[in-house]
Formats: sequence, C-alpha cells, structure tokens
Amino acid sequence: MDTHLKPREIAKELDRYIIGQDDAKRAVAIAMCNRMRRQLVSDDLREEIMPNNIILIGPTGVGKTELARRLAKLTQSPFIKVEATKFTEVGYVGRDVESILRDLVDISVNMVRNERIEQVEDKAYDLARERLVDLLLPPSEDRKDGESSKKDNSKSREKLARQLDEGKLDSRMLELEIPEDLASLMQIFSPTGIEEMGINIHEMFAPMMPKKTKKRRMTVSEAWLYLTQEETEKLIDFDDVVRDAVERSEETGIVFLDEIDKVTGSEQGSGPDVSRHGVQRDILPIVEGTAVQTKYGMVRTEHILFIAAGAFHYSKPSDLIPELQGRFPIRVEMDSLTESDFERILIEPQNSLIKQYKALIATEDIQLKFTKGAIHEIAAMALEVNRTAEDIGARRLQTILSILLEEELYNLPDLDKKEIKIDKKLVQKRLESIIEDQDLGKYIL
Repeated sequence: MDTHLKPREIAKELDRYIIGQDDAKRAVAIAMCNRMRRQLVSDDLREEIMPNNIILIGPTGVGKTELARRLAKLTQSPFIKVEATKFTEVGYVGRDVESILRDLVDISVNMVRNERIEQVEDKAYDLARERLVDLLLPPSEDRKDGESSKKDNSKSREKLARQLDEGKLDSRMLELEIPEDLASLMQIFSPTGIEEMGINIHEMFAPMMPKKTKKRRMTVSEAWLYLTQEETEKLIDFDDVVRDAVERSEETGIVFLDEIDKVTGSEQGSGPDVSRHGVQRDILPIVEGTAVQTKYGMVRTEHILFIAAGAFHYSKPSDLIPELQGRFPIRVEMDSLTESDFERILIEPQNSLIKQYKALIATEDIQLKFTKGAIHEIAAMALEVNRTAEDIGARRLQTILSILLEEELYNLPDLDKKEIKIDKKLVQKRLESIIEDQDLGKYIL
C-alpha cells in the first residue's frame, strides 16, 4: 500500500470513475489514510488503533460498490464484495460468515502471487529458453578433441537460441514429460464444503501420493509457455507468498458487505427474522475482531476495513442490532442522481458508457458521435424512467443506450458509412414511444 497518498488525492482519483458523492469519497479517503498513518505509529499503540467502518446508505446504482472497488484498486488492497443475504445463521441452510475471510485470503494470495510472477517472469523466460535448447539440441557424438566439441556445441546452442527467438521453430513438435495433475483425484475424495473448514485436502495428501509423469507431444511455442510457468513456480517461494498475503489481508483488507439492510429484523421476530438476526450476530465477531482458521493459517480481523451498504428503503440503520451499529461508526447517505449527474456519467468517467460504445464501434473502422442535445435527452429520459418506474440509478443508462444503439450494432458489419451520428431527434424517435407507454417501459426499460 502506498503510504504517501493524501485524502484529496484519493478523492481526486475516485472522481475519475464516480460522479458526485463527495461526502462518501471524503469518508472513505479519510478511512484509508488513517490506515496508512497507522502503519507509521509506534508498535505499542498501533495494535490499539481500529479502523472506522462505514455504512453507505443509498439506492441502487449510485456508486456504492464502485466506490469501494476503486478504493481497493487504488491502494492495492485485497478486496471482496459479498451480499449479506448469502449468509444464514449457523444451523440454517446457507454459507458460514467465516467464509468471507477465507475468500479474502484466497484473493490476497492470488494478488501477491501475481506480483511475484511479474518480478521473476523475465528470468523464468530465459531459463525456459535454455531448457528448450537442451531438448532440441541433438546429442553430441564423442570426440577426442574436447575443446573442438565444446566449441561446436556452443555454436549449435547459439544458432538454436537465435531460431527460437525469431519464432522459426514455433510449429515444430517435441515430446515433453509433464507431471500428472492430482487435483481432479483429490476432488473425488474430498467431501463437499471441506474448504469451508480451512483444510486443503490436496496439500495434505499430495506428499503421500507417488509422483507420476506422462509424455505429451506439443509445439515448441506451447512447450515454451509450459516451461516458463514451471520455472516461475520454482523461482517463487510460496511460503513467503502466503505470509505476505495473510499479513496484507489482516492489515489492508477491505470487505464490502452489500445488502446489509436485507438482514435487519426484530429481535423478537419469528420465521425469516430469526435467521436475519442470527446473521447479524454471526457477522459481529468478525467485525469486532476475531481469529478465523483458513487453509493458510489463522487470520485476525481486527484491522480489516468493513464497508457495509444498503438502500434502507423499508428499514434504517438503527434497526441493526446495537452491537453491530457500534462497529460502524461512520454513516454516509449517498445522493440520488440528478439529470446533471446522468449527463456527467455519460461522458466524464474514464470508463464511461459512451467511451465504451465508441471503442466497440471503432473496431469496425466507424466513428460514433453524440451531440450535446442527444446526451442531454438521454439523461432526461433516464431520470424520467427512474422516477416513474423503479429507481435503479446509473444502471438505467445502460438499458437506454443498448436500445438506442441496437439498430446500429446489429447492422454494423454491413454499414458503408464511416460515421454514426446520434442527435436529439434520433433519441426522441427511438425512445419516446417506449417511455410514454409506461406499461411497455416497465418491461423494456
């Protein structure tokens, strides 16, 4: 994690992808910077500083998930998004809440492993190249003149290496010995859900199983890729990867708990309310701080940042159990999107929908253009449909644009023109009839 980022810099980076929601950006930026500052505090006090968990309150499609996802990417933190409705109280049918931490550590291990691969890939590539030369080089005949033999062999290796680099041998076939994969066999013997207990059956039994190899014919290019992967695995210390991944999960991990409002229920409730209340009770120890057994060892949760989110249409944060409320001290209400927000969402973000469609259509050597009037009209229609039907926020724009550009996308390969222009009149012509017919609009938009 970059410990030199300032709250303003984090908020500015989030502005590239998320329009508005300044209060939420400030809250998450401060929370992240406090985590960075904690790393610089003396050891005796560092353990006492707990993260300020956040509840984001707002309707769907206003940027709650995207905010957390972009924050994690910016700070290179392990991140997992889970729906609270997936989990049920122990004893009911459903996932155990501790699986959140196991999944987070898996993500962290993959993240660290990919970083290590990037560090050694050049060396692994060169080692694989040397092994390929050994495989392709014909066995040298015994000669009396040892120096001459070494010289000839060196020249042959250089020639083969040069041909490999130039791709002249890519389609040549060779035979390679590869180990048999035990993973499929282990899946047969391991009971369903054993990973939920934090036990890696494959690692337990792999040393006991005899190591078998099989011969496989493949092209030189395929063999080079395989040998590069094999050399990469040899160069990486997996124990070090696991230690780093577990530490990163504990110190910088982010858990995004979506749909937290769906597990609110009265304490004296019956039926589904009992399980919802139980889910909150089960989530509580993880948020408070506990140790969870994973296949990589124990993982502590005290310093993991939890960001919960929910629409809270039919409930409110105070309906959560008091203990859980206390563990989410920061609450931010997300703003509903305005017409101006919709216009900005269409054009400003780095990954805006209009930029995406322009890039897709540009693959056919055709330029897509939108007039200001068209963008304004699309934004106005999105707001109107959200008002009259269900409010799904910015996701409405994706539905509207897919209908608007359906004809062009269908006929794209056969179009002779080099430019497609979308103006206000075209938007009105294709969408107004659907929007005016509210019954039809509910199904299509």
